[in-house]
Formats: sequence, structure tokens, C-alpha cells
Amino acid sequence: MLPDNAPPEYVDRAVLWNAVEEIEKANNSQLAREIELALPVELMRGQNISLVNDYCRKHFVNHGMVADIAIHDTGNGNPHAHVMLTMRPFNEDRTWGAKQRKVYLYDENGEKIYDPKKRQYKCTKQETTDWNNRANANEWREAWADEVNAVLERENHTERIDHRSHKDRGLDEQPTIHLGIAASQMERKGIRSEKGNRNRKIADFNSELRQLKAQLNKLDEWLKEEMQKSETPAPPSLFDVVQSILNRQAQKGKSQHYQSINNVKASAKMMNFLTENKIQDFPELQEKLQSMIGKQRDISHELKPIERRIKTLDEHIKQSENYKKHRAVYEKYNAIQPTFADKLLKRDPKEDFHLIHSVEITLFEAADRYLKEHLNGKVMTPPLKKWKAEREEKTAEKDRLYRQYNTLKNEVKEVEQIKKNVYDILQQENREQQQQKRSHDMEL
Repeated sequence: MLPDNAPPEYVDRAVLWNAVEEIEKANNSQLAREIELALPVELMRGQNISLVNDYCRKHFVNHGMVADIAIHDTGNGNPHAHVMLTMRPFNEDRTWGAKQRKVYLYDENGEKIYDPKKRQYKCTKQETTDWNNRANANEWREAWADEVNAVLERENHTERIDHRSHKDRGLDEQPTIHLGIAASQMERKGIRSEKGNRNRKIADFNSELRQLKAQLNKLDEWLKEEMQKSETPAPPSLFDVVQSILNRQAQKGKSQHYQSINNVKASAKMMNFLTENKIQDFPELQEKLQSMIGKQRDISHELKPIERRIKTLDEHIKQSENYKKHRAVYEKYNAIQPTFADKLLKRDPKEDFHLIHSVEITLFEAADRYLKEHLNGKVMTPPLKKWKAEREEKTAEKDRLYRQYNTLKNEVKEVEQIKKNVYDILQQENREQQQQKRSHDMEL
């Protein structure tokens, strides 16, 4: 899709991207920006195509970018669109414009400032468009969510999407990692990949986090209700209630319902928990619960940046290993020069070498671009040992938080058992009182 001032021949993507490569002279130039859009499975293919076209025209093409769109839909439940966008604006005469322009610096008198060391006037570079503004990413995501939801509503679908991150939405879940082409193909064939296993582990943990949060909320509501129901100035002492029940259990015969071994053990375990945590009454139990809620929140918040950093380090390490592994092949490829015989036979030995080693060359070039981007444009020796050491450290932090989580999960079970025991105790007390009243009424 072309803006109004783009050459019409650029409608052919081969012509377009060849022209882009020709105009970009610097070896570290960014040739394009890629946007990936997840398409709603609720819509028909034609509806999704119209949705993508309208979105790209409104947010990219109308602002001067060329949008090269490829929609992938293999029927596997993951329809999506890849949108390649040009980085340079077009001039009115349909030629490529500049990405940046030079802006001179002036002194307080309005004179250009001369730099004697560089023997030139001081200047700075200014972007000719706002396309690289970081705020655009969130605006584009929000706009996509709004337009998808508008179409879903128009077509009477109840589903909606949300562009916000887990953090912005107040969710405790850890984000899953992107599988990529290779891992996705393996997973579709029923082969478990390392990334797939990580996503399954994250999904399981997220499910546990949601369950734990729900359990804590229910316990919190229960405690508030119990404290509100108390008619005395001081809420009932849990310690005294359970102790009195245990004493009565020891005095009753085995035929009594509350003398069952399981009830005795449960009540004794409850007493141990209350004693260890120095809990005497409902306010102290609520204080313990609030501490547990705080721990759950802290674990969730600490885990997310650790998982994100581990994901980044994994990619750093992967690309560094590809860079080191295939560097020799790439250097050999670059050093190839056609011989006199090659010229006579119109043969390109470099192309022949590329056909044989295309995978190694592609992986090296991808690693080279990646590392330049993350090492300030320079690829020296990647700090592989440092990254691996940091990954081990982050993994140890994650394991520590998982251990804290497991401890917290056990504490929640203890409080849930307390809730059950208090309920059972009070219910049994009511039954016994009613039986005594009926017996007394019969005697009368």
C-alpha cells in the first residue's frame, strides 16, 4: 500500500525493497520496521483483510510510509499479519527523503557556534519524522485494540482484546515467551520444545497464582465477616475456642461424632499453626493474612522482571553463540574473489558458496545485526560468560521466589483449614446446643 507521493512502481515489493537497499548506504542502517498483528479468529478471512488494510492505511500509509502486508492463516488458530514499513519519507517529487537533517547550534547572539577542534560549526541531528518516537508503539497497539474491538462489537461478538501489559492491567501473571517459527512447528507436530516447555511451566504457575490470589481474597472476606459478626467488644479468641474444644474432645467417649481421629488431628494442627505464629484472635489472624497477601503480591511483582531479563539473556546468549559458531564461515564467504576462470565462465563462486552455506551465513548475519543493536553498534567479543553468569544468578533468584511461593501456598492451606475447623466447631457447637435444648424440652 503506497502513500500518495510514492513512485507507483513500488507497488511491486521486489522493486520497493531493492530501492530501499540501494538508498541506504550505511552498514548499520535500519531498512524497515516490522509490525505483527494478531488477527481475531472470530472474524472471517475477508473481514480480517479489510481490518488490516484499514488499520495500515490510517496509521501508516496516510503518514507517508509504504506498508507491505503479508497475512498468514494456515487454519491452526493463529491467523496474523506481518506488516513491513519503510523508514524514509518521500519528497514531493517522489524521491526518497532524508531520515535526519542537520540543525546548527547558535549562541545567545544568534550566531553559529564554531568548533575549532573539529573545524566546523556545531550542529545536531534532528529526525525528519516522528515515526521512531517510542510512544508510537503503545499508540499503535492501543489503536489496533480499539479497531479490532469495534469490528467485534459490530459483528455481535462478545470477545474483546486488550493492548495493555500485565502490569498495566494489574495482573500478577508472568508473560509467556514468543515461540518463534522453529518451536511453533515442533509444537504443532507434537514435539515438545524448550520454549514450549517454558511456556507450559509459566502457564501452570500463572494458574496457581490466580488460584492462590482467589483463595487469599476469600479468606480475607471470611475474616472480615467473622469480625463484623462479633457482638462483644473484643473478637473471640481462636486459641481459647480451640483449646476448649480439644479439652472437651478428650472427655467425650469414642461414640461422640467430634471424637473422630481426623478432627482431633486437624484441630491439633490448627493449634500448632496458631501457636507458631502467635495468633490468639481474629484480628491477629487477619494481620497474618494481610502479610501473606503482601508476600503473594511481592512474589508476583519480583518474578515478572526476572523472567523478562532471563528471556533477554537467553536471546543474547543464543545470538552470541551463533555469532561465534558461524563467524569463520562468514569470513570465508566474504573473502571469496572470482578468479579469471570464473569471469570467463561467468560463474560467481561467492553465490555457489552461499547456496551451500546459506543457513550458517543467515544465522551469522542475524546474530551480527542483533549484537550491533544491543552493543551500541559494535560487535566486539560478546560478553558471553558475563551473560551466562547473570542468567544463573537470575535463575537462582527465580528459584528462591518459587520456594517462597511454595511456603506461602502451604500457609494458605493452613489458614483455609483454620476456616474449615472454626466453621465445623461452631456448627457442631450449634448442633449440640440444639440437641440439649430438645432434650430439655422433652424432659419438661
